[in-house]
Amino acid sequence: MNEAYAALDAWIDQHFDEQVEFLQALVRVPTDTPPGNNAPHAERTAELLHAMGLEAERHVVPEQAVKAYGLQSITNLIVRRPYQAGGPTIALNAHGDVVPPGEGWTHDPYGAQVVDGKMYGRATAVSKSDFSTFTFAMRALEAVNAQRHTPLKGQLELHFTYDEEFGGEMGPGWLLSQGLTRPDLMVAAGFSYEVVTAHNGCLQMEVTVHGEMAHAAIPDTGTDALQGAVHILTALHQLNADYLKVRSKVAGIAHPYLNVGWIQGGTNTNVVPGKVVFKLDRRMIPEENPVEVEASIRQVIEAARQSFQPPRGGKQLQVEVKRLLLAKAMVPLSGNQPLVQAIQKHGKAVFGVDIPSVGTPLYTDVRLYVERGIPGVIYGAGPRTVRESNAKRADEHIVLEDLRRATKVVARLLQDLLG
Repeated sequence: MNEAYAALDAWIDQHFDEQVEFLQALVRVPTDTPPGNNAPHAERTAELLHAMGLEAERHVVPEQAVKAYGLQSITNLIVRRPYQAGGPTIALNAHGDVVPPGEGWTHDPYGAQVVDGKMYGRATAVSKSDFSTFTFAMRALEAVNAQRHTPLKGQLELHFTYDEEFGGEMGPGWLLSQGLTRPDLMVAAGFSYEVVTAHNGCLQMEVTVHGEMAHAAIPDTGTDALQGAVHILTALHQLNADYLKVRSKVAGIAHPYLNVGWIQGGTNTNVVPGKVVFKLDRRMIPEENPVEVEASIRQVIEAARQSFQPPRGGKQLQVEVKRLLLAKAMVPLSGNQPLVQAIQKHGKAVFGVDIPSVGTPLYTDVRLYVERGIPGVIYGAGPRTVRESNAKRADEHIVLEDLRRATKVVARLLQDLLG
């Protein structure tokens, strides 16, 4: 084995207990989004980094912009480590915001309890784990090269951001738009058994259906907004049969899909609903045009509205459609090959299995780097599938041995590119 790789592996093994404690401290500070009060976690992260000799720049997103966005507070962190001239600037990005825990947990979602080699808690897998992966890979890189008196070239940046769950515009998007960073290459939080080079896009929309309220004893005197909404929802859900025929050429990505994940309306059981609101999520494969997708969804909604028959003399349905999110798909950039090749080489050496290069049906804030021409990939600590980790479900967890080995892979990657 290469001496530098062996030294990196040994350093990570020697400091792994410290890495686990660092992750536990991060998990124990809630970052439920919504409501999205994430500045306290950023402050705690900066304190923990300071204790390691790492200074984090605190970039506070203006309160007015955050609240208009639907969140409470965001402080994004950048740790910059400049080395000698002559190498690339590499960013490692992980997000600290998470969905609320939900029900069904058998472990404290913020307890970071370790049981049978697994740490349980919200964001143990997605993606506070990679706060620790990236931090300790960087520390190993610097410690080993200092011991060996070998200079590093380029610059390494840690980007710890707090807006992935809402789309990333106030996280990496804000750092990039403000000119606070412009890396040459980037790696974002992911899982250990594959390197992701492409992902789906996502369109989210809010649809408000207006009818006319009426007493339940005389329903024909109103227009039932819930019936109208069901009529529109039926038309939208029928699209999924057509989407099954639209196949992506990207390995790991199958076809588009539409889901309605939230609905609200009505005032009481004895009142014909006058207003119903629902929110839809349309996943777009990399080959699709987001503008065309949005236009087609709007056309289906309008056609369904017009075909709905209210009671005689009742008001026609009125529908408002608002875009909540338009996240473009991540497409592979040719410059990502050094990242892909290094991760595949070291992943096989450390994990003992082939690490395929694939796409994912998820969407992430990595697209915001790629949209600006910055080649990036998704790789970090975690199992073979999202389902296996229980990410966004009860009892989310990380296998600690995956965390250890992924840290070694990332450290070796950095050695190749900066050493």
